[in-house]
Amino acid sequence: MRITRIDAIEVLDSRGNPTVEAVLQLEDGSEGRAITPSGASTGANEATELRDGDPHRYGGKGVQKAVGHVRGEIAAALVGKDAGEQRELDQRLRELDGTPNKSRLGANAILAVSIAYARAMAASRKLPLYRHLGGDEATVLPVPCLNVINGGRHADNTVDFQEFKIVPHHAASFAESIRMGEEVFHALKKLLHEQGLSTGVGDEGGFAPNLHSNEQAVELILKAIEAAGYKPGDDVALALDPAASEMWHHGRYRFFKSDQHECDSAAMTALWEDWLARYPVVLLEDPLAEYDWEGWSALTLRLGGRVELVGDDIFCTNPDLLRRGIREGVANSILLKPNQIGTVTETMDCAAEAKAAGYGCYVSHRSGETEDTFIADLVVALGCGHIKTGSGCRGERTAKFNRLLRIEHELGPRARFAGRGAFVR
Repeated sequence: MRITRIDAIEVLDSRGNPTVEAVLQLEDGSEGRAITPSGASTGANEATELRDGDPHRYGGKGVQKAVGHVRGEIAAALVGKDAGEQRELDQRLRELDGTPNKSRLGANAILAVSIAYARAMAASRKLPLYRHLGGDEATVLPVPCLNVINGGRHADNTVDFQEFKIVPHHAASFAESIRMGEEVFHALKKLLHEQGLSTGVGDEGGFAPNLHSNEQAVELILKAIEAAGYKPGDDVALALDPAASEMWHHGRYRFFKSDQHECDSAAMTALWEDWLARYPVVLLEDPLAEYDWEGWSALTLRLGGRVELVGDDIFCTNPDLLRRGIREGVANSILLKPNQIGTVTETMDCAAEAKAAGYGCYVSHRSGETEDTFIADLVVALGCGHIKTGSGCRGERTAKFNRLLRIEHELGPRARFAGRGAFVR
């Protein structure tokens, strides 16, 4: 199957910043389209997002260079050629770029083409994308982890930790789970309003009130779970992403929004141990910084049998970093963000390597999201069992939920909801 057309344009993400949309067409007329997201709190080892740097356009954030690479060099190398399987196309893209972090052509350009090709091939095979990528056994629907209170770099408030999430795991289906999550979300909004707290939302659709402490965020969510008619822990659990790399300051952790105090890795680990004893937390993502490998190993030894410990910044969806983590006993799960690594194949290879080592996989959006629903199909294709794509509102977030509702409906009696068993401990 030859590629007959590749094109790209500059479009907008959920923050109103430019990003890349690519379209790819095959000789049978099948077409795929993809838009790449963008992160705010990013790992140091992520694949490079190419920006123009022209202060006269979008404050330097334009992506015309990346768009030009798709229209020019990438199109010239691939149009008219038999692209073969996804792995072959992604390998061609990596070789064409020629850098270890995709900095020449831009990971935002490369990923858009990679996903567009996957969609075009799925259309050519007359298969839904999740089945094209995952085969006939791709039938597991994930537990949605809804980010209902935003802090850190994702909100202009007094909360240090970046994401406080609800996990409606005690459900018979994804549809029931998302209903439970939305009911808690709206109960939380009502509770915040009654207490005179802001119900404005942050980058990912979660509420962003000014609070007295990080613990107050948890307490409010627990009250909202009960107000919605559910039992914390049994019906709806908690997940946290403090994004500790954003707090790392000269080898220590600085609470940069609340009381400005600092602590070391051992104290941060003790804090998380205390929270696990007091709150129904099933998942901790980035509880320590990406640079704190020694601290991560000690934390995993101490808490890894009690909670899913997800490495995001420390792994960056990178198989090399994941292998180091496996050797050093760091984390027991990995966050999968396709734009951290830059191609569909590398993302799926990272998931396969994690599963082979007994690690969990947790599929994720970015804070600068788009209406593209690729990760909804990806989480089903990989059978990961849980996904985060933001809160209970904003179209770029609910688009993923709606795609998963359609997939569940399409699968019918074959659909299986992952439930609490999706979480590693």
